[in-house]
Amino acid sequence: MTGDTAAMLDARADFQGAGHFAPIADAVAQAFRSAHPAGYTPSAARQFDTQGNARPQGTPTLPNGTASPGSSASPGSTASPGSTASPGSTASPGSTASPGSSVSPDRPASSADTGPLGGAVLEIGAGTGYYLAEVLEAHPGLNGIALDVAKPAARRAARAHPRLASVLADAWRGLPIRDDALAGVLSVFAPRNPGEVARVLAPGGRFVVVTPTPRHLGELIEPLGMVRVDPDKERRLDDALSGTFTRIDHAVVEFPMKLSRGDVTNVVAMGPSAFHTTAADDPRIAGLADITEVTASVTVARYAPVG
Repeated sequence: MTGDTAAMLDARADFQGAGHFAPIADAVAQAFRSAHPAGYTPSAARQFDTQGNARPQGTPTLPNGTASPGSSASPGSTASPGSTASPGSTASPGSTASPGSSVSPDRPASSADTGPLGGAVLEIGAGTGYYLAEVLEAHPGLNGIALDVAKPAARRAARAHPRLASVLADAWRGLPIRDDALAGVLSVFAPRNPGEVARVLAPGGRFVVVTPTPRHLGELIEPLGMVRVDPDKERRLDDALSGTFTRIDHAVVEFPMKLSRGDVTNVVAMGPSAFHTTAADDPRIAGLADITEVTASVTVARYAPVG
């Protein structure tokens, strides 16, 4: 696997930087806001010092309530926040997204969904690091690890946030993270390795998965010949995670975006359709109106390991 190209990441950074997917990023941050189930505290996760040695339970942590930055990854596989390393190779139920968007939860809000979160969160297939950076902004007690198989992504993600370190690795060949080390794992439009995710999550940890619905970018799919979303994608995801994870809840985040031709060019160039077309030279984009209203529609789902 080679992952996304530098050109794809440039297009994605431009699109995300324009704020078009901000409601999705808000929903992802809210999904990590929920309190952990009874029995979990950040100290329940294994903690390690800067040399990778196990810390006794109750060892004082940093002032923000977390262990040393980068302490959740395997020895030799982490980098200092803001640097890269190559290790050998939902919306909260009942919450709302940004104005103009709709969030459809599958269970009512709970007063328990407000607990602080500490420790580290890993994003698999982090790309630009945009979503993980938003999670860290919303949770001052968290540190982040951005994992991607593409070198341009690892370099870019390392600069996404001061409390974020970047690791170059292929998730399908194993996550370079200690057992039971993470408060959460995030996957946004990215591949997943359920067994490895379950292994690295601490007791009570959460796996947050964002997938597009069939309505996502629907106004562009036919006119531009973009890759369609499998209408059975959600069921296939649950089947793939069954036996390893149980879905706790999910929310559909859907909202309209007003996109210029430049925005449309970026949205084509930043995703899987980039492998099938050269967006900058596509006459079909030139034939669009100056501004096109396009639907963004994703499912933000939270999962817990079985048992």
